[in-house]
Amino acid sequence: MADAASRKATYDDVVAAPRHVVAELVAGELHTQPRPSTRHAMASTALGGELAGPFNRGRGGPGGWIVLNEPEVHLSGDVLVPDLAGWRRESLPELPDAAFIDVRPDWACETLSPSTRAHDRVRKMPIYLREGVAHVWLVDADAQTVEVFRLDGESYRLVATLSGDVAVRLEPFDAIELDLAALWMR
Repeated sequence: MADAASRKATYDDVVAAPRHVVAELVAGELHTQPRPSTRHAMASTALGGELAGPFNRGRGGPGGWIVLNEPEVHLSGDVLVPDLAGWRRESLPELPDAAFIDVRPDWACETLSPSTRAHDRVRKMPIYLREGVAHVWLVDADAQTVEVFRLDGESYRLVATLSGDVAVRLEPFDAIELDLAALWMR
């Protein structure tokens, strides 16, 4: 019998992880992180709130999206939990009645923290690239920055890095203006 250190982790390991951590499965390895800090949670919650009305419901925006906080996404054997993810209704016409979604998102957002920064950039972004996620945002609540990446062939192109309390239009949600100050509330 192989010991736990040398065996590949499975979805059973994700399910068995303690409830107070975020568990992900990347390349057969279980990765766990503590629940996010309140500053991290505020940035993600505020961003999700800014997008929900105009894109989920079409209030003040075009609609046509499903945007979720911390969905569990299964992608070719990997299990990721982005801070936010969005699917165009063409990609995901109905929300599945399940604990996870196995359709690649059209947009993923990772809110960086000191304990997740490398994991999000080095492990998760290549999976998003491999799966063809069209847009990835990296939000850093401590630095008050947003980086916007667009899939460009076989790599991501950094299309914007924004900072501070500015009102901006960011793809793929550029149909509305986002007030970044809402993400940095203290």
